Amino acid sequence: MKYENASLSEYLDLLQTKGRYTFTGDEALASLGMTPVAFKLAALRLIRKNKLIRPKHGFYVIVPTEYQEIGAPPAAWFIDYLMQFNQQPYYVGLLSAAALHGAAHQQPQVFQVITNKSLRPIQAGRTRIEFFIKKQIVSRDYQLMKTPTGTMNVSIPELTALDLVRYVKSVGHINQVTTVLSELHEKFEESRFSKLLKSKNVEITSVQRLGYLLEKIEGNEKIIILLKEWTNTQRLQPVPLRPDKPYNQSQKNNNWSLYINEDIESDI
Repeated sequence: MKYENASLSEYLDLLQTKGRYTFTGDEALASLGMTPVAFKLAALRLIRKNKLIRPKHGFYVIVPTEYQEIGAPPAAWFIDYLMQFNQQPYYVGLLSAAALHGAAHQQPQVFQVITNKSLRPIQAGRTRIEFFIKKQIVSRDYQLMKTPTGTMNVSIPELTALDLVRYVKSVGHINQVTTVLSELHEKFEESRFSKLLKSKNVEITSVQRLGYLLEKIEGNEKIIILLKEWTNTQRLQPVPLRPDKPYNQSQKNNNWSLYINEDIESDI
């Protein structure tokens, strides 16, 4: 739609009346009929006034009045549009997904996204968006969640659990993972775990570690049996429970083929 007589500031107001909070530079240029130089200068003025942010070159997010003090709207408002702009599959994962499933003792300090190619972290106001790489991103691994501006992909609880174990160094600490699992496990479904295991898109070591951690939390008997039956069909290699810590003197858990080099003391 053409807004040739409108300023960029007016263009932002018009988009918001339609429930839109993102746009591309190309869209704005086509709508406003501005020169690239004039658009760039206008955008910079609005960025300085905290009315606009540019998470990626060519992609802009409008900052509504109520979020101008903190510098950006929540990442959930624009992550789906950003990843569409990047043309990359993705899902919101790890502690961010756990929080969305109601399993986080503390609000995550970063917004964590898993995708198939490397992306630099983004600072959007007070929110830091971090990206983690996984070769395969398939639709069965996530569910759509509504946001104030549309929807976003969020990993299912079962994959969230496996990812928390897989990316434990980035999450914080294995005890923190156990604490999150103590709430997240209430959302587990055997059928979804079964489909994940059959997909062959899971790391054996993640299943080993998750199985052991779930034994520390009451109410997971059926899931533990399912994970154990699956590991019995695999060629397990002994691995440390905590991969970033020495384990030469650690006791071995033969049930999961793990060297227990960390005492589990979660805030359950």
